[in-house]
Amino acid sequence: MAKKLTIPEDELMWPGHMGCLGCGATLAMRYALKALGRRTIICIPACCWAVMPGVWPHNNLQIPMLYNAFETTGASISGVRAALDARGKEDINVVGWAGDGGTLDIGIQALSGAVERGHNVLYICYDNEAYMNTGIQRSSATPVGAWTTTTTVGTTQDWKKEPKKNMVEIMAAHQIPYTATASIGYPEDFIKKIQKAISIKGPKYIQVYAPCPTGWRAPPEKTMEIARLVVKTCIFPIYEIENGKYKISRKPAKKEPINDYFKMQGRFRHLPEEMLTKIQKTVDREWELLLRKEEFTKDY
Repeated sequence: MAKKLTIPEDELMWPGHMGCLGCGATLAMRYALKALGRRTIICIPACCWAVMPGVWPHNNLQIPMLYNAFETTGASISGVRAALDARGKEDINVVGWAGDGGTLDIGIQALSGAVERGHNVLYICYDNEAYMNTGIQRSSATPVGAWTTTTTVGTTQDWKKEPKKNMVEIMAAHQIPYTATASIGYPEDFIKKIQKAISIKGPKYIQVYAPCPTGWRAPPEKTMEIARLVVKTCIFPIYEIENGKYKISRKPAKKEPINDYFKMQGRFRHLPEEMLTKIQKTVDREWELLLRKEEFTKDY
């Protein structure tokens, strides 16, 4: 008996993208479009994905696209949704697709406004933890200890000292019906979350972990391994918040230490052992907090 496919076969991202070797964001888009289907309009600000579909008139995405200003993705999806609703076309998915810089930093105001107004939209942030398209500058999604071109490593040891902004909790604080994290290392989980999100009316937010070998100084062939290891170490847990109820999607039977994850990436090569120990304690604390949230909200 043939094995039942768990990932839709339809390909809405054709060959020919202009992404780097091993780019996690390309896989994120491919999986997302499989879940969303053809009746989808996607809004994209300045980011890697503003370049990767190809130079006009070429485009490797087989759905309608709207390019918008860096800071306006939330406003753009609000407008597209309102226009479609006015024409009675409520069965078309309206999706904002932006990187972490265009979401956690430059686009947070428009996104907050869109979800506060209750628009029936889905916003997906592909998280590669820096402004990769413009030269690997730090964003508020850049983790503690990371090298970027604006948090350099040398005699000053000016690597990033601030913690990664928790955008998922910021979105959950808006009391929207659905918020989730995902990783390209677990595509079935990512696809199911998108399918669930588009079945729910109202604003939805998904943050998907998408490694960037170029910016992270990692081997391109290690992209999927890194995307799984980040979940196994609980550095980036994958979970969902549906109407205030937390549910962890994947709990490691035995949480792996963070060392291998950090050693696979050149952006962390400078970190001393004592800093890795400190980061491990933070990861452990955040994981325990998430477990408590799941337990506390299980009867919601």
